[in-house]
Amino acid sequence: MAYDADVIVIGAGLAGLAATAELVDAGRKVILLDQEPAQSLGGQAHWSFGGLFLVDSPEQRRLRIRDSHALAWQDWLGTAGFDRPEDHWPRKWAEAYVDFAAGEKRSWLHRQGVRLFPVVGWAERGGYDATGHGNSVPRFHITWGTGPGLVAPFERRVRAGAARGLVDLRFRHRVTGLSRSAGSLDTVSGEILEPSDAERGRPSSREVAGAFELRAQAVIVTSGGIGGNHELVRANWPERLGTPPRRMLSGVPAHVDGKMLGIAEAAGGRIINRDRMWHYTEGIDNWNPIWPLHGIRILSGPSPLWLDARGKRLPVPLFPGFDTLGTLEHIMRTGHDHTWFVLTQKIIEKEFTLSGSEQNPDLTGKSIREVLGRARAGAPGPVRAFMDHGADFIVERSLTDLVRRMNELTGEPLIAEDALRGEIVARDREIAHPFTKDLQVTAIRGARKYLGDRLIRTAAPHRLLDPKAGPLIAVRLHILTRKTLGGLETDLSSRVLADGGAPLPGVYAAGEAAGFGGGGVHGYRSLEGTFLGGCLFSGRTAGRAAARAVS
Repeated sequence: MAYDADVIVIGAGLAGLAATAELVDAGRKVILLDQEPAQSLGGQAHWSFGGLFLVDSPEQRRLRIRDSHALAWQDWLGTAGFDRPEDHWPRKWAEAYVDFAAGEKRSWLHRQGVRLFPVVGWAERGGYDATGHGNSVPRFHITWGTGPGLVAPFERRVRAGAARGLVDLRFRHRVTGLSRSAGSLDTVSGEILEPSDAERGRPSSREVAGAFELRAQAVIVTSGGIGGNHELVRANWPERLGTPPRRMLSGVPAHVDGKMLGIAEAAGGRIINRDRMWHYTEGIDNWNPIWPLHGIRILSGPSPLWLDARGKRLPVPLFPGFDTLGTLEHIMRTGHDHTWFVLTQKIIEKEFTLSGSEQNPDLTGKSIREVLGRARAGAPGPVRAFMDHGADFIVERSLTDLVRRMNELTGEPLIAEDALRGEIVARDREIAHPFTKDLQVTAIRGARKYLGDRLIRTAAPHRLLDPKAGPLIAVRLHILTRKTLGGLETDLSSRVLADGGAPLPGVYAAGEAAGFGGGGVHGYRSLEGTFLGGCLFSGRTAGRAAARAVS
């Protein structure tokens, strides 16, 4: 039987595009399959903020950030917490990825036209000791053009390959099986779905119009994770994170359902670290949703007061932007799924950014003029839209009215005004002098010593009950599903491994389907800015390895 291509790539997200681009450079013929319509090319990466983890970059050095490979590796190990026998390959992938982030990653992207916003963000600050979780220094580099700007060069390379006759783009092809016709897994079968003009991210038709069967010397699985499948998220929810939420928002479209992982496992691939996952705790209902249960994450500076459902401050160091999964674990042990930010107009104007390409039209559209407009008074346009239309936002002049509406929103009198007022007044007293025992106040003052935070991310410390800083704002926060940190176990050539550790013949995996490398390169937690980079690095590795393997 003749082969239909040298390699079949399953999934046209960022990892699939990176793998296909490398195969094109090697002169290989590729069939790129995706169940969604052509308008969804680029997958989840299109919706992203475009954050990239880089180490000792020119952008960092210009801002007087002293970073190093040794410091980044210390932070990675402290965050990942590798402690299982199956962490053998994830740890090796982590070493290779930190080498990449401290080495050729920036120059490789720069050669393809990727440019970076000059201010480096400081995500996942940790707040424990030097060997614990978190970034010791700012490392979150925003792509100029956000997610679409990062997808664009790889899409161009793939479409150039299609123009040369090397890439066959086949959308609306849903894979249902992997099988052997020779020694390796060389046959991909599935269903052809009817054409759909659904806009990117919106649910597309699942009506079946036909079937397909294709053969190639190698298959690369880049189909993503399980974040859109809440049933599967709950089934894999780890006991260490408490009881699974009764209600979650989705940070990814519904088609991110994890079905291809099950297909690869049924074909003999080994999935490891199923219970490692990454979900955000600052999700809000999108007032203008694209997919079902569409949530948006608030990327906040360190100043909002973070309260549990009953109005009690979250414990140290669970401040905005410090420890995502530590916060999630705490929330899920309170008996409630939601929390609150309480802040002022002065804080929201400087500290609130919404994650996602569509929520940052200035950066996505590469408009210098609009970016400079962020320095003007007033909240950014997308944030103002949520203040006006978002179901989770409450704006009031008095704390009495704020608390009343908070309780009305949840339908339960969970928050006592006197107790909350006591929390806020006590915190406000700590602002009145240069000394403090309140570690959040210390964190705010420390953040403002970094020029990037002082300029655009951290408001000057002030009393929350100062009328001149108002009005007061409360934001109800939900759990927002996002990333699968475990996945198909792969060696450093992206070959999928079977039980026992031998490679599954002819099968490779990359991106979220492979836990961004090895079956879980992040371990238990992420340093942020590492998901897109993990797709690129593992996709590039898989494409190059498959190109070498086929004749």
